Parts: sequence; structure tokens; C-alpha cells
Amino acid sequence: MNRTDRLTAMLIHLQTKRVVKAQELANRFGISLRTVYRDVRALEAAGVPLGAEAGVGYFLEDYHLPPVHLTNAEASALLFGGKLVEKWADASLRREFESALYKIKSVLKRPDQEHLDDLAPYVHIHRPPTAPPFADGLMTDLQRALVQRRVLRLAYYSNYNEADTEREVEPMGLFQYGAGWHLLAFCRLRQDFRDFRVERIRRLTVLPETFRRDRSSLQDYLDRTYPRADSQRAVVIFQKAVTRFLQEQRYGHGFVAEEDLGEGVRMQFQTPSLEALGRWLLTYTDSVRVEGPDELKAWMQRLAEEVRRTYLDDVPEPS
Repeated sequence: MNRTDRLTAMLIHLQTKRVVKAQELANRFGISLRTVYRDVRALEAAGVPLGAEAGVGYFLEDYHLPPVHLTNAEASALLFGGKLVEKWADASLRREFESALYKIKSVLKRPDQEHLDDLAPYVHIHRPPTAPPFADGLMTDLQRALVQRRVLRLAYYSNYNEADTEREVEPMGLFQYGAGWHLLAFCRLRQDFRDFRVERIRRLTVLPETFRRDRSSLQDYLDRTYPRADSQRAVVIFQKAVTRFLQEQRYGHGFVAEEDLGEGVRMQFQTPSLEALGRWLLTYTDSVRVEGPDELKAWMQRLAEEVRRTYLDDVPEPS
């Protein structure tokens, strides 16, 4: 990217936030902080009303560029985004994204519009049949509550208890994994962080009460709870009769996919600890069988032997 294009892109970036840190600009454009400072001075010399606060960042003072022309590649990227939203977002997000995409498409040059029309039939996003259904209409309210730090009252269906529960939560983030959307929140009932499957929220009320978000960041929670880059793949088969008991628990052990085998369900996990996964699987005794890896099978044998020694070795012989 030449300097003229970089200055234009930097100005667009500054319009996207109230305050932008110099390091953020350096990371975005792959330049040094010294170059950032030099580029900022060039923008100021060109008449851009930039403000700065030491230790905080740069901000624009009532200044806007005219509508930006999208490149062909940028327009194509938006098409891909639209395909993903169509398959992996609820009705409220699909409706708003479609409206935004039509507005963007209306300002494209005719060749770019035709390019998107020609490209669309060749791009498809698959949504597995095992993916949970959407609780339509909730995602927009959840996003707004996250930004405004509003307490939520949930009527939530617990698959384990097969019953609805009502609780108040402090939302900390939305997370997409395991083929579904999850609301991560501090549950006031349990006084701990909890993972709520969005499609199991029967009713959502945004309360007027706000809260301080000083307990933990979303990234801290994800780093502690969900699979890391060094995670390992494991495949196990559960008897179908027990699967209703593990719907909530499996996500904490890195569940990523499942396959219905008729009498059983094959599940795949990405776990940072085969031992921890093995200890959880052991609670399902003969209702679960490990397909792989061999290291997990070895853990299951070792743990089962520990249980045998603990509970069977001291049992007296029948008289």
C-alpha cells in the first residue's frame, strides 16, 4: 500500500471509533509508531482536524469523508459476509444485514453490481442438520444489552432438568461455537459465570438496571474455558439414552460436532486435556466408548483401574 492510499485508509479508520490508539493504527497497517506519528502530522497538514490526548489516542473533531467507494474485492467480501449471516444468524440479524447490504450495493458501480450477481450462485455456506435452531429475534436485543451493560432476565430451558428456569444475568459476550450461538454471562442465581445456549432462551427481558463490567473480560473467560491452539481431537460414541444429560456439559469439554448413528451418537471434541476429558467420560461408565485417540483410551483404562482398586480391592469375599 502506497502512502497516499494508507493516509486515506487511516482517515477512514479514524472515522470508525471515538478514539483510536497509535498502536492500533500501527498494527492495522503494519507500520512503526514513528511512521504513524509522521502520517498523523501529514493529515493535520492537509487540514484534517485531528485531536489527540496523551496516553489515550487520536480522534476526529466533527469531520467526515464523503461516501467511500468500495473496491471489487471489498464488495465480494461483503457478499461472503452476507452468506455467513444468512446461515449463522437469527432473523433479527439477517433482516438488518440484508437491508445494509442493499444500501451498499446501490452505490456500487454497475460492473461491481453485476460482479456480485454473477458471483452469488457460486458461493454456498453449509449449515449442518445437527446445528441447533435459532431463537429468532433475540440477537439484536442481546447485542444492545451488551453495549449498554443492561441486566437481562431470562426464561431459560435447562436440557438437563428438562424444565424452564428464570434468572437474572449480566451479559459479557456472544460466542459462536459448536454450531450454535452462546450468551456468556454472570448468573446472579449461581453467583458464577455461565454459558447459555441462545436457542434455549424462551423469553428475554432487557431490564432498566445496569451493571459494572469489572469481573472479567470476555477474552479472559474464553482463554480459561475453551479449546486452545494446542488442543487435541477426540472422538467418542455415546448411547443415545444418555445424550440428554450431557447437552450443557459437553461444550465445556470442547464439543465441536456430532453424528447420529441410530442407537448411538458419535461426538467430536477439541480438548486441551485428554485426562480431564477422560475423567468426565468416566462418569458415563458403559454408556460411552472412545474411538480415538489411543492416548485417551489409555487414560480411560488407567482411570478405570484406579476406580477398581479404590472400590473393589477391599471388598470382603462372600462367605
